[in-house]
Amino acid sequence: MPLSTNERILTAMGWIGWALLSAVFAAATALLAKVGVEGVDSNLATAVRTTVVLVFTWTISLGLGHHHALGAISRRSWIFLVISGIATGLSWLCYFRALQLGPASGVAPVDKLSVVIVILCAWLFLGESLTWMKAAGGLLMTAGAALLAFA
Repeated sequence: MPLSTNERILTAMGWIGWALLSAVFAAATALLAKVGVEGVDSNLATAVRTTVVLVFTWTISLGLGHHHALGAISRRSWIFLVISGIATGLSWLCYFRALQLGPASGVAPVDKLSVVIVILCAWLFLGESLTWMKAAGGLLMTAGAALLAFA
């Protein structure tokens, strides 16, 4: 079965293109949230943001017709997606509180230490390779985050 126009668009950029867009939107998230959280309880601000994300993502899923695959999701996938959702919520709550207390230019680099944590955990638990280049990159990211956070 040939890919629809929507599916061709979604796959044409490849993972690097999507990852770059993710970085751009994550930067926008930090800057916009820093302004938006001012004078607002960080937990309430996170709830508002999460509601927007919920509506936005369901609109996209429904619009692309992907909601029909809900029944095909395995029990294992459901478990991991739910746990991942809980981790996302906890991350966002902590992130908004950090933004409320500190500068966006310090909070964002520390938050991005998640990349280093992913590299280590992917090596330890998922069997991904840990090359010297990945290890060096992780060390450089850690040093850069520390420099940016405490500069």
